[in-house]
Amino acid sequence: MKKPYTLTQICFLLPTLLLLTSCNNDDAAKETPAHASSNIPAVPPAKNSPVGDPNFIVPRDTVSTQGPHSITRNVLQDRNGNMWLAGWDGIVGYDGKNFTNYTLKMGLQHFHVFSVLEDFAGNLWFGTIGGGVYRFDGQSFKLYTSADGLASNVVFCMLEDKSGNIWLGTDHGASRYDGNTFTNLTTQQGLKGTIVYTMEQDIAGTFWFGTQNGVNRYDGSSFSEFKNKEGASFYQVRSIVEDKNGYIWIGSADGISRFDGKSLSVVSTTPASNFMEDKKGNFWFSGDEVEKDGMTLIRYDGRTFSNIKSDTQIFGITEDKAGNIWFGKVDGVCRYDGKSFVTF
Repeated sequence: MKKPYTLTQICFLLPTLLLLTSCNNDDAAKETPAHASSNIPAVPPAKNSPVGDPNFIVPRDTVSTQGPHSITRNVLQDRNGNMWLAGWDGIVGYDGKNFTNYTLKMGLQHFHVFSVLEDFAGNLWFGTIGGGVYRFDGQSFKLYTSADGLASNVVFCMLEDKSGNIWLGTDHGASRYDGNTFTNLTTQQGLKGTIVYTMEQDIAGTFWFGTQNGVNRYDGSSFSEFKNKEGASFYQVRSIVEDKNGYIWIGSADGISRFDGKSLSVVSTTPASNFMEDKKGNFWFSGDEVEKDGMTLIRYDGRTFSNIKSDTQIFGITEDKAGNIWFGKVDGVCRYDGKSFVTF
């Protein structure tokens, strides 16, 4: 029998439940040409109309010296040094001086943006909540949706594998895009859960998937479940990261676990998500404040956990080229230089 949910676990799950309330797509596992017809209607083009989520937050200005004032879910610095923010008011780029809302500038559809990825070729990918995924080549945006074969228009995470395929974790399984075709992997192929929150490919080429119901390893042909130290399934797995030593770190509602290739150890029992390893080998993550209504940005140096900043929510953590730590919040984005915080 599955153990009853604790208050902390309910709080950990609630944001996803709210996001998925209006999202419902086909869960069939299939391989579909990227531009083939589908029974699932495409999201209408946005050139003539800002079609999208009615709760999309429309910013006042397309270009501003101020950052977003709403939820910023993920942050990335591209190879040119520009920062990119995935948030509730769209796709926002920051060149060090101005924030530009590309959703408004390029006439894109008004959907919450959840995930961001830069591929080996320098293209940027933006996963949305209900609108599919955009690819930006620096000049124009191309939209891919369930009509093109994507498993779902809700895209929580993305990964480029060693062969250059783009993987997209959705609320209806994972999709692999080879540049022409989407191949979808779901519970029918052995995936532990329908909602794929996080993906990683380790140094040996094995894929790791974190879902609401557990962790899977995928060798390219079949799935196997990776269980926790007690031999049970992981719960609400939000982050899987391979560190510089080849160790696999798993962040879930049950805490942090680390796998060294032979044995699994529990590093912390604090519910954790949004993992990031910095250049010095420190681990950063957002941890639930069990006795408070909020989250804390935490740094772990391998010996000591240091609480860096508490806030309502801490999202997508990244390190820029200068060593600053950036993270999203419910009211925008914040940068930490090791001493002080700048909230844009």
